[in-house]
Amino acid sequence: MKIICVILAFWGLFRWDLTEDKRYSLNDASKDLVASLDAPADVTIYLDGDLNSGFTRLKRATEELVEELDIYGDISWQTGDGKELEQRGLAPTVVHERTKDGRTAQTAVWPYATVTYKGRTAIVSLLRSTRGQSGEENLNQSIENLEYAFAEAIHSLLQTEPQRIAFLEGHNELPEEAVFDISQSLARYFQIDRGVLGNDPSVLDPYKVVIIADPQQSFSETDKYILDRYIQRGGRILWCLNGVRFSQDALSKEGMTPVIPLDLNISDLLFRYGIRVNPSLLQDIQCLPVPVNVSADPQQPNFQPVPWYYAPLLLTSQQSPITRNVGQVSCTFASHLDAVGGDDGITKEILLATSTASRMTATPAEVDLGDLNPDLTTFKYSYIPVAVRLEGVFPSIFAHRLPPEGIADTTSGTQHTEHKAAKQIVVASGSVIRNEWQNGEPLPVGFDRYSQMQFGNRDFLTNAVLYLADDEGLINLRQKEIALRLINTESAYRHKPVIQTVSISAPIVLLAITGLCVSLIRKRKYVRTA
Repeated sequence: MKIICVILAFWGLFRWDLTEDKRYSLNDASKDLVASLDAPADVTIYLDGDLNSGFTRLKRATEELVEELDIYGDISWQTGDGKELEQRGLAPTVVHERTKDGRTAQTAVWPYATVTYKGRTAIVSLLRSTRGQSGEENLNQSIENLEYAFAEAIHSLLQTEPQRIAFLEGHNELPEEAVFDISQSLARYFQIDRGVLGNDPSVLDPYKVVIIADPQQSFSETDKYILDRYIQRGGRILWCLNGVRFSQDALSKEGMTPVIPLDLNISDLLFRYGIRVNPSLLQDIQCLPVPVNVSADPQQPNFQPVPWYYAPLLLTSQQSPITRNVGQVSCTFASHLDAVGGDDGITKEILLATSTASRMTATPAEVDLGDLNPDLTTFKYSYIPVAVRLEGVFPSIFAHRLPPEGIADTTSGTQHTEHKAAKQIVVASGSVIRNEWQNGEPLPVGFDRYSQMQFGNRDFLTNAVLYLADDEGLINLRQKEIALRLINTESAYRHKPVIQTVSISAPIVLLAITGLCVSLIRKRKYVRTA
């Protein structure tokens, strides 16, 4: 038996996960994914060098994960020099630390890994950074995200042809340059097309996900019919819609803009699916600042940041894999969503919401930059939904109705016969997906150039599209949670002499007691024998 145990220990990795949070266990989706590899995969970990304790823990967790994946598939790994990644445009992360003597030290680390399979390579980012989190919390979130990061990379390498997604055009949606940043992010996973619907009801069938980014013109009945057919066939749509119409140019030039309800002629379609975009205007105390000239002298302007209550910073749900560990999401002129339909079999989950101090303004209304001091006691609403996930078999608005005039194919009869499970995400703000430009360069989506802060828009949108396109359930790997148990450094330094004394003396005392017990037992045994 001992020989068998030695052989098993030599040839394989065996681990019995007794942890409460199952931090050393792989999800079944990861096991099935790795088992589907029909050729060796090679992993190179670039997180190496003079690392602090936090990054050492991240490196060790990465190595252990790869070794665990190797049990279910043919995966080998080695470490690499992070400077090799500079040629690929990946900059190192500079870690600032304070030494024991009070000096500040800087260390450059490359928190990346690469997975190579059949001549193709995918880059895995090992480090996640959320604004407002401490370094230890970000490292812990990074360890939680490791399994999903590697599964996502392996899944992309297994795709012989990239999946296709489409940005819809024809209703004055955001132009290509206004969604440049999120398009670049999604291009890592998908082939991205843009186009109008036309009159072919099957035009959307080749696309895994359709993105509707801030339309400003009404949808025709033909457009609604094509979208409804797409949903009935199991399609997936990301709606980024404004509930109100306003003028950004008028606000910039004149300091005010009228706000009126925006009728896109899709309220009945969304209502049928179980959601309603209300023509309201949200304000939130937790918001972005806006520079306002507070100087009375026009010759000497003095711009100071003032809270812009119409630009709320939305809270993300930590219960959903789409928004877990995603920072606040910025937006402007958002509306609120209502779930309708009751118990209709459609799963509805809030993804984004306002803070605990917000209010709703009915439209028509007027937004004036000169009125930046509202009565804060009226901000009495909490967690108003702004983004909702919908999943299930959606009823058709065109059931028992003739197709609209102009549809190219009317052979399907008067009702839809296909009813497959579909997914949708509705966001009641078009600004969530829009990026700005500065000096001819696109800014990251969710980046506020006045405060120079990056918010979680890109992560939210990328996760949303990956969820919509996900058939294997890989997005659920983001729900892995590892409890963060930090050492009280102040207490540790204060009791350092005691801890050192116990750490050194305890093994010696234990060894002495064990030796004494063994000696007494042997002495008693052999005395009785004699």
